[in-house]
Amino acid sequence: MTDPRDMIRQAERQCQQRGARFTPIRRRVLEMIAAAPGSLKAYDLLDRLAAEHAAARPPTVYRALEFLIDQGLVHRIESLNAYVACPCPEHAHGFQLLICRLCGRVEELHLDEINDHLARRARELGFAVQRQTIELLGQCDACRQATEHPAAPAEIS
Repeated sequence: MTDPRDMIRQAERQCQQRGARFTPIRRRVLEMIAAAPGSLKAYDLLDRLAAEHAAARPPTVYRALEFLIDQGLVHRIESLNAYVACPCPEHAHGFQLLICRLCGRVEELHLDEINDHLARRARELGFAVQRQTIELLGQCDACRQATEHPAAPAEIS
């Protein structure tokens, strides 16, 4: 897992280079997402933000999320309607997400050959891809190991 502080520093540099305003609210939303062990839903973010900023409302969160997505700092997980921080926003190509259904852990992959193949095939069919989301749902190694080898119950004396 990437250190959330590193993600924030990267976001600051990237926004500065692009001339994009990385406001305190946008920063805080990214901090919350980056610190989460898995993904967060918009209303989870709103609840957390409202505890810190009484004026926080759904449009505040959705505008921040839209900005963070546009900057490549956050990904929307379509199947969960949730958000996860991008560990490598400098990677401009498509990505794939491995999502654990048990613990919610999300890993980002960059298998460019898959993206290239899909883009080529779409062009052959005369299709203009505007956005691509590839999500693979399953179990991470830790959860799979835990379900295959559950801990033995402690003996009671």
